Amino acid sequence: MPPKLILASTSPYRRELLGRLGLAFEVANPQTNESPLTNEAPEAMALRLSEAKARAVAQTHPEAIIIGSDQVATVDGKVYGKPGSHERAVEQLHALSGKTVNFFTGLCLLNARTGEFEVRGIPTLVTFRELNSEEIENYLRREPAYNCAGSAKSEGLGIALMSSMRGDDPNALVGLPLIALCDMLRKQGVVVL
Repeated sequence: MPPKLILASTSPYRRELLGRLGLAFEVANPQTNESPLTNEAPEAMALRLSEAKARAVAQTHPEAIIIGSDQVATVDGKVYGKPGSHERAVEQLHALSGKTVNFFTGLCLLNARTGEFEVRGIPTLVTFRELNSEEIENYLRREPAYNCAGSAKSEGLGIALMSSMRGDDPNALVGLPLIALCDMLRKQGVVVL
């Protein structure tokens, strides 16, 4: 019997992305502390947290293959997380207007049975157009992206805020790099096709 596949995330976006592969999987809340360590680079934090989430779930699922993922959005050395409110989303979009943001996604695949794991970092560079206040308000009224780092959903209307996107996997920007994940799953004997 193949091991269970578990997504260590409560993100509806990651759940939807993993569902595209047509694999049976479960979802578990990793309940990890997501605070950055002192002087920790944002990219290092995303990698560390993706592994920490997978390892947290492994404590209660020692026979499973576990997927952990974490994402940070950075520009000019500043981290932009989930805004959580309309006011903060407006502030973020004004700050990101005309800038290129690195949406860096950490991905970990942990085979809890064998202890084998792999961690990868997948950057996606997104350049926002010069945005005015009316565009920002119109966008957030139609698509309140308060639970998205950078306050914009590229898979939705947020694409209209952007002028370019560069990266190896468009799914990474949404939160789960499926190209890298498929490769990692194959190495663990999980048949996707």
